[in-house]
Amino acid sequence: MLPRFKAAAVQAAPVFLDAAATTEKAVSMIREAARAGASLIAFPETFIPAFPVWAALFPPIDTHDLFLRMAEQSVLVDGPEVARLKDAARAAGIVVSIGISERSPASVGCLWNSNLLIGEDGSLLNHHRKLMPTYYEKLVWAPGDGAGLKVVETAVGRIGQLICGENTNPLARYSLMAQGEQFHISSWPPVWPTRRPAGGGNYDIAAANRIRASAHCFEAKVFGLVTAGVLDRTAFEMMAARDPAAAEVLEGTPRPASYFVDPTGAQIGEALQDEGILYAEIDLNACVEPKQFHDVVGYYNRFDVFELGVNRRRLSPAAFRDGPPPSPPAPETAAAPAERG
Repeated sequence: MLPRFKAAAVQAAPVFLDAAATTEKAVSMIREAARAGASLIAFPETFIPAFPVWAALFPPIDTHDLFLRMAEQSVLVDGPEVARLKDAARAAGIVVSIGISERSPASVGCLWNSNLLIGEDGSLLNHHRKLMPTYYEKLVWAPGDGAGLKVVETAVGRIGQLICGENTNPLARYSLMAQGEQFHISSWPPVWPTRRPAGGGNYDIAAANRIRASAHCFEAKVFGLVTAGVLDRTAFEMMAARDPAAAEVLEGTPRPASYFVDPTGAQIGEALQDEGILYAEIDLNACVEPKQFHDVVGYYNRFDVFELGVNRRRLSPAAFRDGPPPSPPAPETAAAPAERG
């Protein structure tokens, strides 16, 4: 029998660009979910310290101050904020998935869009950096690497995670399927403007997320958890104060929702669009029957025709080889002269 458990999807706003306060908000929600009987809780994309929506609204030459604040409030994986989350997960006995803006230990200006999976014992189970920032996100974050493209065995099943637009990458999704994924977590921003509303054709993130979540769950025969951020009044007013036109864009751009999807691609229960925590009962045994129809990592493929290679090495700026210098070679012994007869 596969695991049965209660999962929690967070739809919430961070304390805008305040890593310490947002961490405490996350800890409070972890405790709340555990009290409600959840064994797993997932937070939105870069919940700590915020999603940099300003990159869509203002020219980069006008946002140096915001990048400085983002860099200052982004967190190290071995820093105090993540340590606080680990302690909270261990105390509550709950698996935690959370998006962070990650600082580089080698650079004060390099940031990654990352997601962490923390076990119920407080251990770091996976550290994934978004493979490619999307559109204007490239003005804030660097490309990640494949080191976090892993499915992790937990007490509640085999968990995989992808961040936002990575869920549009079929090879990234397949790499998780091929590792026996059973529960897929996708994390999303609070708003994603692509056009001024007056012209029409703005990106409908709610509809796009629904397509992607259903497609992955149907193809992989897994359960899905969709968690999205909220743009609160503080963040809205800060950006509107810079340029009143930003308020029109934000007000006219569709908002995402949080919800669960079953292995047939159908939504489980209602979606959550206001701030809060949404719960669902998950029975991974429901993943088995749909595999009879299509099992793309089992019998329903042609591995002699298709091949996928995935580089999961963690990238670093340099490889240092320290140690003592090599010993000098021993002097050669001169050969004795041959005797003459």
